[in-house]
Amino acid sequence: MGRSLCEQSAAARALYAEANRVLGWDLAKISFEGPDGELTQTKVCQPALFVHGLALAASLREVGKMPAAGPQLALGLSLGELTAYCAAGVFDFATGLRIVAERGRLMQQACEHSSGGMAAIIGEDRAKVAELCREFDIEAANFNAPGQIVVSGEKAKVEAAVAGAKARGMKKVIPLVVAGAYHSRLMEPARAAFAAYLEKIPFAVPKFTVFTNTTGQAISDPAAIKAALVKQVVSSVLWEDCMRSAAAAGATEFWELGPGGILAGLARRTEKSWSVKSFSEFADLAA
Repeated sequence: MGRSLCEQSAAARALYAEANRVLGWDLAKISFEGPDGELTQTKVCQPALFVHGLALAASLREVGKMPAAGPQLALGLSLGELTAYCAAGVFDFATGLRIVAERGRLMQQACEHSSGGMAAIIGEDRAKVAELCREFDIEAANFNAPGQIVVSGEKAKVEAAVAGAKARGMKKVIPLVVAGAYHSRLMEPARAAFAAYLEKIPFAVPKFTVFTNTTGQAISDPAAIKAALVKQVVSSVLWEDCMRSAAAAGATEFWELGPGGILAGLARRTEKSWSVKSFSEFADLAA
């Protein structure tokens, strides 16, 4: 992940080198070579995604595809919200990476001290999923796109909810292979510690509009951004709402900066008429 950027973009190479210095371990090597078991640990995956996203943005600027001032609007799913704030100048790269590394460490700890699970529910509306969550004492973690909602909670309760959903005629309910119950109350220890960590870190007003996962709306007050990042650890990610708000605010094209093309798929599922591009490696920059 990101190897071609590092090989062919001086700007990306500088970010990976700085990341290694800030973290004190070789993020570049794990990103480029794995192993997957190490890269997918949330304490590693979160910094890796953060650096990869910003390396893509830097590479796009370097080849002249993105204005030096950056985009006019930005949004990010879960960890990606931090990437968006960094791109908007709320904090610098090194500060952002330290924040992300601590967030990943705390969430990894919360996963290791609980038994959590998640499941995707496809083709159902929010009201039906909310009813299911109430009945089985779990939470809606992600509203990704119309008819694509992820639920989260204690593993046994999620398993019971999956069986209950199928018994109710919900045809596509998919247990997810995850380390824990992200964006649920099982992350409360991480939320509390993250709030304390962020308290003394200065945030600036973003240079362009950024949307928060917690409400799906634009946010600009530094104290409100900090509060939203803390709340986001245990609350639902309103990703569909963020995308719709960006479109309403004038977004004419969505650019996904990251691996896998997942967000582009969610955008197309939300509104087929939206123009969407995905960038992951250096070859994609010519698209």
